[in-house]
Amino acid sequence: MTERFDAIIIGMGPGGEVAASRLLDAGRRVAVIERELIGGECGYWACIPSKTLLRPPEARAGVERAAGVDGARLDWPATRAHRDGMIRHLDDGNQVTGYEKSGATVIKGAATITGPGIVEVDGRVLSATDIVVATGSTAVLPPVEGLDTVPVWTNREATTLTDIPGRVVMLGGSAVGCELGVFLHRFGAQVTIVERSATLLAREDPRVGEILGERLRAEGIDVRTGVTAVRAHRDSDSPDTDTDTDTDTVITLDDGAQLRCEVVVVGAGRRPRTAGLGLDTVGVSLGDRGEITVDEHCRAADGVWAIGDVTAIMAFTHVAMYQGRIAADAILGRPRPATYGGIPRVVFTDPEVAAVGLTAAQAVEQGVRTAAVELDLAATLARPWTYEQNPHGHLGLLADPDNGVLLGAWAVAPMAGEWIHQAALAIRARIPIEVLLDQVAQFPTYSESFRAALEQLDLTSAG
Repeated sequence: MTERFDAIIIGMGPGGEVAASRLLDAGRRVAVIERELIGGECGYWACIPSKTLLRPPEARAGVERAAGVDGARLDWPATRAHRDGMIRHLDDGNQVTGYEKSGATVIKGAATITGPGIVEVDGRVLSATDIVVATGSTAVLPPVEGLDTVPVWTNREATTLTDIPGRVVMLGGSAVGCELGVFLHRFGAQVTIVERSATLLAREDPRVGEILGERLRAEGIDVRTGVTAVRAHRDSDSPDTDTDTDTDTVITLDDGAQLRCEVVVVGAGRRPRTAGLGLDTVGVSLGDRGEITVDEHCRAADGVWAIGDVTAIMAFTHVAMYQGRIAADAILGRPRPATYGGIPRVVFTDPEVAAVGLTAAQAVEQGVRTAAVELDLAATLARPWTYEQNPHGHLGLLADPDNGVLLGAWAVAPMAGEWIHQAALAIRARIPIEVLLDQVAQFPTYSESFRAALEQLDLTSAG
């Protein structure tokens, strides 16, 4: 017998949860399907645990840099216990109950779309006018010979670990690699980050990765850029008898260097999770990376919507939640187009890295004339000096001189993820630079840096 609904949500990560809640609030009959845990990757293996684990060492480092305070120490068992509480001990029972109380039908299992408006899961047949696909993405293992023969962690194992390993090689200097590298290093691991691009965070302006690399090296992380791991093997024949080398993993790089570690952590990208969904039965098109192609309302086909990482538009939790609102509103008959300008990108290292809008390279690709400026925050503002001893921090702005608006911004500085939103709003709303120059920021704050940088921006010598 077919069970009938107004909407079926496949995948209950942040995007799916937003869409489901919005539809339920509007009185729609909703079935939600999740093959793992309601809350998804973000709630259990990514955003929430990683930021929870990063906070204690960040706080200790803050004490070390502040004047007149000392004595902070890290407590791994207490940190681990707090992490376990934050990820609900990998138990979504309360979430299931909450959605059921809200009127949703909750089904645990792997869903397959078998035709227009039809979804099957564990022998149950569901039908609905609208199907929302929010199945997320999965970690990709890089093509390294022998990697399948050595201990390898993705973000899942790294953020739910019980004990801190002694030596770690991070493959990939992306946000995942940098955040997990900082966390593991500050809890005592010897960490090496291997990144094939010339700088860390290769999708950002090169100056961003350069500054972050300098800071990570300064605190003892071995950052190797411009190199690639080509081979991995276990070393059971080492002549060194002073250490437990029979458990060593050896990573060989393309420059001939060899790195020894106990575990390899990969942060080499993610792939949209679309396999086995039956998308071909409803005419859904997939891109080169297996992503679902959607229109400006997140519609993938007639009666089919896709949101979050599965679209590969911007693989961020806040974008998935935004797309959840876009898709739900379209289903409810109040469509509005999704726009992706001015959405921030934050890496929660110490210092934090935040960016928004275009990079200089992207502007060149689009044929846009630009003017750029970089501001040394410690040389310009009072706030860095009231915040910490020997402060560091940089802000970069990219402007369109022909239209008098910001195109992009980046910051590598304390709490950058909090104050980048001033630039994010300016870019999204296309606030004129002359208005931004007239804005009065609280003294002393990092937000003062925007006016200071804009005053140094030379719009007459644009490239």
